[in-house]
Formats: sequence, structure tokens, C-alpha cells
Amino acid sequence: MSVEATMPTTVVSAPGTGSSSSSSTTGATTSTGLADNFQTFLTLLTTQLQNQNPLDPLDTNQFTQQLVQFAGVEQQLKSNEQLKSLIEIEKSAQATQALVYVGNTVAVDGSKAQFDKSATWNFQSEKDTSATITITNSTGQTAYTGSYTLKQGGSSFVWDGKGNDGVQWPAGTYTLTATGKDTSGNSVAISTEVQGVVDSVDLTASPPLLSIGGQSYTTDKIKRVVRPSTSSTTST
Repeated sequence: MSVEATMPTTVVSAPGTGSSSSSSTTGATTSTGLADNFQTFLTLLTTQLQNQNPLDPLDTNQFTQQLVQFAGVEQQLKSNEQLKSLIEIEKSAQATQALVYVGNTVAVDGSKAQFDKSATWNFQSEKDTSATITITNSTGQTAYTGSYTLKQGGSSFVWDGKGNDGVQWPAGTYTLTATGKDTSGNSVAISTEVQGVVDSVDLTASPPLLSIGGQSYTTDKIKRVVRPSTSSTTST
């Protein structure tokens, strides 16, 4: 039984308009209602000026404050419409960004990988360490365990699906755990990443979800885009 250990090569990684008539659509109800409030305010203000007591007219400062206050409300309504447009643009940009990854091999934080002929995990170690690697299936059974020397930085572990007894394990979801110790016997932190091909993108989700080996990830979880290395070493 053999597994391949490779070093991964990193690759540089409008709102609709609604009618103000009684036949307006349901989608424009909110905007129309706000516009109605705007007109209602102007009507009340005009009526107030027409019917004020000539012996005690509206104070100029109060009148000015009312105009300034309503001008602020009108500006806020326009800002809200612009924000809706920006949100739609951002959603479109996220969808475009996600589609770029389809068919590419990427690495994301995690320990669960979908095994089918092979499964790949990446490691990040803060120093040189002697690591114990254990792979378990979805029910918690140990499929493979072994000891390896990891160099400081990044490295990759490719599993061919064979257990310690040489028996081939079936396709499925497998979890890898790695524990390390340095030459002094102190524990060394080892973070794991799952490496796989982006099969598809779910654009109905917000933000879009990338499907990698049966697991779903958002684009912000991607750590790097990788390509297979032409050099490898074999351990037995």
C-alpha cells in the first residue's frame, strides 16, 4: 500500500419603476407608498400655510426646519433606491466570481474530503514536525493511519483509498486528522485543508455556493487555487 506526498504549486490565486396609478403592481407598492407620503406632506404643508392664523403666522425658523427635515427624508429615499441597485450589482459580481472556479482544483479549510479513487488534503505546519495522520470514514472507523515527517510550511497528502492492511476502501466521505510533535516532544499545530475540483456552483444561494467533493463552500473559504505537481515521492 502506498500514498503519495506532494508539494502543491500555488497559482495566483436597477430597481424597477412602478406606476403611481391604482393599477400599480404589487412589487412597486412600497415605493409608491413612500411617494404618496411625500405628496401628502407637501399637501399638509401647503394647507398649513394657507390656513394659518394671520395674527400668529408660522414661525420662519419652524417652517425652515420642516423643509430641511423633509429634504433629508427625500434624500434618504433616493439613497435607498441607489443601495438596491448596488446590492444587485454585488450579487451579479459574486455569481461571476464563483463561476470562474468551476473545473479548477482549489484548497479550502477543512478536514472532510470526498474519496473516489483518490483524496487530497493539504497541511500547514508552523515548524518541522513528526506527524501522525489518521483517516476515518463517515461512521468513525479508522481506514488508515501512519507517521510522516512534515516540513515547515505547506505540504500535501494524497490517499489512494487503501487501508493499512492493503484493503481498498469504498468511495465516500473521509475525515483526516493530523497531530504533530517537534524534536523536543512538544505539540505542533497542524492545520488541514481539503483539496478538490469545483464541480458546480449554486447561484440560487446568496452568496453562491461552490460544490467540492459533495461539500458546499462559499468563495471566501478558498485559500488557494492549485495545479498538480509533476514531482512526487512515494512512501511505503
